[in-house]
Amino acid sequence: MFLRQVYFSILLIAISLNANAQYTEVINSNRPGVSRSAFSVGTNVVQFEAGPFTVKEEHTPLKYEVKGFGVDFAARYGLLLPQLEINLEGTYQNDTFTDNRSFLSSESKRGNFRNLTIGAKYLVFDPYKNKEEEKPNLYSYHANKRFKWKDLIPAVAVYVGANYDTKDNPYTPPGIDGFSPKLMVATQNNFASGWVFVMNFVGNRLFKKSKDNDGNEVIINGAPVKAFEFQYIFTLTKAISDQWVLFGETQGIKNDFYSDNLFRFGGAYLWNKNFQLDTGLTFNTKDTPSVFNITLGVSYRLDFHKDPQIDNGTSAEEEAERKANKKRKKKKGDDDDDSNDDKKRKKEVQEIDFDDD
Repeated sequence: MFLRQVYFSILLIAISLNANAQYTEVINSNRPGVSRSAFSVGTNVVQFEAGPFTVKEEHTPLKYEVKGFGVDFAARYGLLLPQLEINLEGTYQNDTFTDNRSFLSSESKRGNFRNLTIGAKYLVFDPYKNKEEEKPNLYSYHANKRFKWKDLIPAVAVYVGANYDTKDNPYTPPGIDGFSPKLMVATQNNFASGWVFVMNFVGNRLFKKSKDNDGNEVIINGAPVKAFEFQYIFTLTKAISDQWVLFGETQGIKNDFYSDNLFRFGGAYLWNKNFQLDTGLTFNTKDTPSVFNITLGVSYRLDFHKDPQIDNGTSAEEEAERKANKKRKKKKGDDDDDSNDDKKRKKEVQEIDFDDD
């Protein structure tokens, strides 16, 4: 039991050091959910994430159904600063749309990008930065798992990107094409016992308006229809071992054409420090349309990260180890001084007792 406590404490130290440095010893993937973490992949790290998924939708009032497949993909790179990441993300879908409104149903094949975005994310606030690391309790496994109020303060990142939509895309509002801005705020709380909570608030296709085939703005109830879309994503993950992670997620989508609340559950398996496998289910609770998707995914990184050199020519990791050794030696010296003081006081007491005799 004691060895388990010591191992858990060492693991906590590693996690806290990695949180400060952005770079982690094991891959840091956004999968299998669709939310984005506040932290980057680390400088000079190239990371690829992808996952094919099935598509099954049924719209009861409009009497249509969609069946097919798609793939989510992302390429991420830690550029120049530990807090900065640039990325390319997208979703491609290919399906069959079946219209059942008439006696003889009709089918049409479709395929295009549901979204394609390039952007940059920057960590603007890190609650761990410039704070002395809290030493784990080597003798109490439960003390290290205890909730701390300061854990409620999240790391915060901002994202700025540009969407690109092709003309006559069946998965976007009518008349939407070309580039449009995307903004996001991402927060992340790292709690004890392997719990992590991520929130995303997204503004998508800002300033874009829907147009008909003649290029005129679509007007509904006397107002032009906007393509702007707001999303929120809340993701909770739990590490149940060194290799297994479970997650649950809810995603809200709202625009002038479509709104939904999606739920996801699944898990991920760390194959090695640079390779992760994952799977998940996506569904909703309505029939306009109903949604049920199954996802399988992989994440892989090419790790070219090197710890920065400091003034004395050592790396940051080596410098941290040097300081730790120095602190241990100083503590040992203080203990020796205390021991010598105790011996001196004991001798003085013995001399006083001798004189009294």
